[in-house]
Amino acid sequence: MTALTLSTAGAATLRADALVVGVAKGSGSKAGSLVLAPGSEAVDKAFDGKLATVLEALGAAGAEGEATKLPAPVGLKVPVVVAVGLGPVPQKDEAYDTEALRRAAGSAARALTGSKKAGFALPVASAEDAEAIAEGALLGAYAFTAYQGGEDKVAPKGKKKGNGAKLPLGEVALLGTKPRDKAFKAAAERAVALAEEINRARDLINTPPNDLYPESFAAVATAAGKEHGIKVQVLDEKALVKGGFGGLLGVGQGSTHGPRLVKLAYTHPKAEKTLALVGKGITYDSGGISLKPAGHNETMKCDMSGAAAVFAAVVAASRLGLQVNVTGWLALAENMPSGNATRPGDVLRMYSGKTVEVLNTDAEGRLVLADALTRASEENPDAIVDVATLTGAMVLALGNRTFGIMANDDAFRTSIHEIAEEVGEASWPMPLPADLRKGMDSPTADIANMGERMGGGLVAGLFLQEFVGEGIAWAHLDIAGPAFHEGAPYGYTPKGGTGSAVRTLVRLAERTAAGDLG
Repeated sequence: MTALTLSTAGAATLRADALVVGVAKGSGSKAGSLVLAPGSEAVDKAFDGKLATVLEALGAAGAEGEATKLPAPVGLKVPVVVAVGLGPVPQKDEAYDTEALRRAAGSAARALTGSKKAGFALPVASAEDAEAIAEGALLGAYAFTAYQGGEDKVAPKGKKKGNGAKLPLGEVALLGTKPRDKAFKAAAERAVALAEEINRARDLINTPPNDLYPESFAAVATAAGKEHGIKVQVLDEKALVKGGFGGLLGVGQGSTHGPRLVKLAYTHPKAEKTLALVGKGITYDSGGISLKPAGHNETMKCDMSGAAAVFAAVVAASRLGLQVNVTGWLALAENMPSGNATRPGDVLRMYSGKTVEVLNTDAEGRLVLADALTRASEENPDAIVDVATLTGAMVLALGNRTFGIMANDDAFRTSIHEIAEEVGEASWPMPLPADLRKGMDSPTADIANMGERMGGGLVAGLFLQEFVGEGIAWAHLDIAGPAFHEGAPYGYTPKGGTGSAVRTLVRLAERTAAGDLG
């Protein structure tokens, strides 16, 4: 992964491949003009005070996501300057928004793919700003290259084939920071830990399903547990049968790769609260017997994004030493059609004892989550949050960049929404209308796994709520939209797996540790 350093060097004396500065859109009397952000003073001086003029001539406007490269003049030790847009200039006495800094740093890191080292001279008014810039740069520099550059059997031995892709930016040097200051050091350490775990989640999401299946995912979690002092328990098929986990078994029985339920337990000796995280881990979703139509299968390796987010969040909590117990539950299965697969009309007896009539085998995520939610509830945590790429209905409602939040407690839902917005993850609170529950009534079983078509994302939330222990605060994050990005990269968001919800879960754990959630 890209290295991070807090640098004491000045912008004019730093030796690197490039120097990144920020520019913003002017307002008030400067409306329509380009405004240089703090940190760019030395660069502007090297341009004889004409940096803004040169950038405007090149078409720069200071918009978010904009990155303009230009040759560095005499007076700088770098060959290239990159000006990144920060959006509107802040009002008087206000600092630049941390999410704007995060996105700008990500855009710059992507623009500098192939470079060994770059200095980031973006506005740093606090340790929080430094953390946002570091996080954005490290996330923006991400690249999934595990399946590129293989041996070419036709070429001379040892020569790599590859696809011509350049390596990510090698090192990020943050200028304007205080390397010896405790707050800045802590901010850098947090940014590195968080970015590395988000990128680990991205790697898992991007891994093809012939290599990532329940057993191999469980092996990755076990190895990470040993490395970071996390206790890991894996329930295989025999254990699931013995325990009566009908949801996991029913979804996974059509595949040659059997299901798994993985428990990751991070504990702190001084913790007073316990947070349980539950992740949907469908390593590939064909839809089962209710087969997905053509054109909807190609990205279904991403249907384990919730489990990846939970896994990454538990490891991050351990790395950060948070004073809270965090338990992660990965509900892993592969949903395939075969002679052994669950059929529409089958009835499953869940771990809770409830029976579910399966009306659609492509509504499988709620089945594996139901078992995991019941199991997590048995340990009576202070709160449970599940994360899942659960419904296309949520994408229709909120688009591709925003996840929905449902909960059995309005205050808890509001807290998670505020946390998500604070860390830069777009989200929106959604209701759980009681009238939609009737649509899941079954003449055969206790409940059906499908209800009314309209409001399908809310129906799925109502189904999950049935399996949460009484008196436990619970929230459901439907990340079906932002978990996997199929368009061109933007800001610090790459094409493919994004690691959606990891930052929200980690900040929730931090808030819980601090006692801020009651």
